[in-house]
Amino acid sequence: GYMAPEYALEGFFSTKSDVFSFGVVVLEIISGKKNTGAPKLRQNLSLLGYAWNLWKENTPFEFMDQRLLESSNSIEVLKCIIVGLLCVQEDPGDRPSMTNVVLMLAGDITSLPNPKQPAFVARKTMSSSSSSSSYKQDLTLTMTLPEGR
Repeated sequence: GYMAPEYALEGFFSTKSDVFSFGVVVLEIISGKKNTGAPKLRQNLSLLGYAWNLWKENTPFEFMDQRLLESSNSIEVLKCIIVGLLCVQEDPGDRPSMTNVVLMLAGDITSLPNPKQPAFVARKTMSSSSSSSSYKQDLTLTMTLPEGR
C-alpha cells in the first residue's frame, strides 16, 4: 500500500518513491482508514482513488475522519489532503520533493498546485461468488535450457 508504482511495476526506486509513501501515510491519517485492507470504500476504490474522487467532486471534507473534522482546523487538514494527493501522483516527476512538501505544509494553502490523478486509483477484488471451477487460466510452463556449443 505504500510502494510507489514505479517501484512496484518497474523496480525503479528514487526519492520520489519515499514521497509517494509519505503521501499515503498522510491520507491514511486524515481518513482514519488504511490504504490496504480497508473496509470497502465507495465504488470499490482504493483509499487513494476514494480521496481523488472526493477531490474531483469538490467534497474533500467527506474524506476526513469525523473526529479529526470536529477537533482540528479544517483549512490545515485540507492543506494536508492536497499535499497528500500531490505526493501520490502517478508520475514521479509530478510529485514534490520532501523539501517542497515541508515548505507546502508550512506555507499558505492558496499557493498549492492542483494535484493530478494518483497511481493505483482502482482496486480489483475477488468476488466471493466466483469459484475456482469458473475461473480458467492457462498454466502452460515454457522452460528454455541453455546448451553450450
